[in-house]
Amino acid sequence: MRFMMLMIPKGYESAAPGTVPDAKAVEAMMKYNRQLQEAGVLLALDGLHPPSMGARVRFSGGKPTVTDGPFAEAKEVLGGYWMIQTASREEAIEWAKRCPGGDNEVIEVRQHARQGGEAEDRQRQDEDGEHRHLDVLGLDLLAEIFRRAPDHQPGDEDR
Repeated sequence: MRFMMLMIPKGYESAAPGTVPDAKAVEAMMKYNRQLQEAGVLLALDGLHPPSMGARVRFSGGKPTVTDGPFAEAKEVLGGYWMIQTASREEAIEWAKRCPGGDNEVIEVRQHARQGGEAEDRQRQDEDGEHRHLDVLGLDLLAEIFRRAPDHQPGDEDR
């Protein structure tokens, strides 16, 4: 069964562009990410820049309207996520409980909605196995993302 663990850090909704967690928090999170990877449950993960660097697209009357962040009406925002595959909801919750989250952080655990449900999950286990073998060095890339300048654009390293 696939689950998303959604990190919701209080205060992040008003964080300035380029805000990053302190080095000790990043180090603890990287250790946790490695544990998920080594246990074979991690499918994907990523951290997100604060909403002040984002945009929202609303659809009213069939027309898109773009609003740049920050978003005054936001009470909770995502700081990042993990996609994991476990045998049960209870196991996913146990993994969330192991996260080195701070007093200001909440993790919401939600099951992935797929067409075909659990039967399709079982049929795709072999395929999905490849996604579980993430390079531990790739997890270190997440820490590097937090260190980059807020104006960094994907692909800049190729220029």
